[in-house]
Amino acid sequence: MRLFVGLGNPGTKYAGNRHNIGFMVVDRIAEDHGFAPWRSKFQGQVSEGKLGSEKVILIKPETFMNLSGQSVGEAMRFYKLTSADVVVFHDELDLAPGKVRVKTGGGHAGHNGLRSIHQHIGADYDRVRLGIGHPGHKDRVAPYVLSDFAKADQNWLDDVIRGCSDGAASLAAGEAAKFSNAVALRTNPPRPSTGAKAGDPKPIPPASTSDKPEAPKSPFDTLRDKFR
Repeated sequence: MRLFVGLGNPGTKYAGNRHNIGFMVVDRIAEDHGFAPWRSKFQGQVSEGKLGSEKVILIKPETFMNLSGQSVGEAMRFYKLTSADVVVFHDELDLAPGKVRVKTGGGHAGHNGLRSIHQHIGADYDRVRLGIGHPGHKDRVAPYVLSDFAKADQNWLDDVIRGCSDGAASLAAGEAAKFSNAVALRTNPPRPSTGAKAGDPKPIPPASTSDKPEAPKSPFDTLRDKFR
């Protein structure tokens, strides 16, 4: 069994915030993969289902970001899981918008949700770092993450969320590389082929009318040209 945690803040006021991209991802996974309806449990919203052959619990802590670890720890203990069974989806300032990286263990880099989870279950869990970019100065971080995504962000945001859902079964199976490939197919789709193969000769363009040889002149035309 795996525990997939989406980080965010509860309530409509925060629903579209950059800080809530973790909520957005687990909502999409639940919708796309036919999970059970959300219900209140473990100080959060919980949905159960299967991804491939793995049973997965999705959870959105409702403790507000700074206390996310309370909800995660409670769920982990109830299901008798270890931190290695936990995957956390969270916003990442240190990645460009639209970039996604999977990481195991390490520090919390000042992210309050991760800091709280560290305190309750330790650091040895998997994270899916969802890049939102940095506002440029640390004093602007709080208003930046608590602001809604801009309209210009919507295309890459939708691709990231869909890609995470596409690769969710691979992530549940512990196949991080396959998960990353699924995300990349959404965020950086391959260019369509022209059908030409390497080494094929380039097509020769049709000759223009100006390249055609002139028709031979008649004796009358030649005589006429002499007296012009």
